[in-house]
Amino acid sequence: MDILTINDRPGEHAPSWYAATAEAPGPYPVATGAVKADVCVVGGGYAGLSTALHLARRGLDVVLLEASRIGSGASGRNGGQVSMGQRLEQGDLEEQLGPDQARVLWDMGAQAVDLVKTLLRESGDECDWRDGVIHANHRARFSDESKAHVAHMQAVYGYDKIRYLDRDAVRFETGSEDYHSGTLDMGSGHLHPLRYAFAIARLAEGAGARLHEMSRVTRIETTGKPRIHTDKAVIEADHLVMALNGYHNNITPDVARHVMPINNFIAVTEPLPEPLAAKLTPNRHAVADSRFVINYFRMSPDNRMIFGGGESYGYKFPSDLRAKVRGPMSGVYPELKNITLDYAWGGTLGITMSRLPHFTRLGPAAMSISGFSGQGVALATLAGQIAAETVEGQAARFDLFRSLPAPRFPGGPRLRTPLLAAAMTWYALRDKF
Repeated sequence: MDILTINDRPGEHAPSWYAATAEAPGPYPVATGAVKADVCVVGGGYAGLSTALHLARRGLDVVLLEASRIGSGASGRNGGQVSMGQRLEQGDLEEQLGPDQARVLWDMGAQAVDLVKTLLRESGDECDWRDGVIHANHRARFSDESKAHVAHMQAVYGYDKIRYLDRDAVRFETGSEDYHSGTLDMGSGHLHPLRYAFAIARLAEGAGARLHEMSRVTRIETTGKPRIHTDKAVIEADHLVMALNGYHNNITPDVARHVMPINNFIAVTEPLPEPLAAKLTPNRHAVADSRFVINYFRMSPDNRMIFGGGESYGYKFPSDLRAKVRGPMSGVYPELKNITLDYAWGGTLGITMSRLPHFTRLGPAAMSISGFSGQGVALATLAGQIAAETVEGQAARFDLFRSLPAPRFPGGPRLRTPLLAAAMTWYALRDKF
């Protein structure tokens, strides 16, 4: 299985609403011949672009290699939600890691959101940023947990941008009878994810980073001075940063044991009449619900519902992506059951068993940053900043993430597809019943 080509054509962005409403930078040249650099970065998503940007701003000569187009992976296809904290709630982190380390991870998650906002300002493109992310409970029994979470965040962390939504409030904010309660976090927000990737690329290019597209890495050497091979180039660098997340394609076997690719699907409706759009999301907040096979959605500036949902049982995308998303979308919004879906696409993200990022050393001068588990807009951006400072010998934040629990997925890559199918089937049934 080739995760880079099983669903996509190299050199093309997914046929998404994002690609239709964003102007791509470049195109950037293919890497050729013998290339030397201070640092080679592999991966043209948020993590890789952020790494290249922050290294270039430190005065280092940086070469970035992207197998397809900048932002063509999960960074250009996701739901656009930029959330505070980590993928796990603070209470769960406190139980697993203790209150002190949980506090550090909260602070770093907040720094990640701040960094996204800073880069938006520096780029001159706000990328349709809007404040507000709702976590909506599809079961009434989750209400007490949400109340306790809000109280805990306010009392222990002094975080006053989150509030509890009762039944009437959550149904008003989401326009859906499917939800029983929830929380509204005004410290989080949402944006146009592909435009954001392009914005970082332009900043990195402006800082002096050398960006290359259609330059797929075929082999890396990390035991000594890193050497990175493509079919047309060999890059010799003092340092290597692998930033591939779900598209690692097992090129780094140790990372593949800890980071599993999974697919997600999004569809976008035709523009909705203003009264209907205002009913469904009156305050234009993004929503993510409590299902394990999560539904996440928001309204676009031109009144299109951008809806992500639907489980996947293998790595090949379903033949009818519109039907795949229409089912869960109709469950949340019956009034959209027969609406025209102008766009539909799939993408691949990387998850870990712990749902915490996976940072690791690949050699004396090589590292990998990945496993953002659906929290990548903010955390991958921060990971790039952390990788840059680590290259220059400031490894405290890298080592913190490196020390987090990192259990392996069972079975290895060969058993991953059947295990994924079994797991997704089980959790999809649990959500329904």
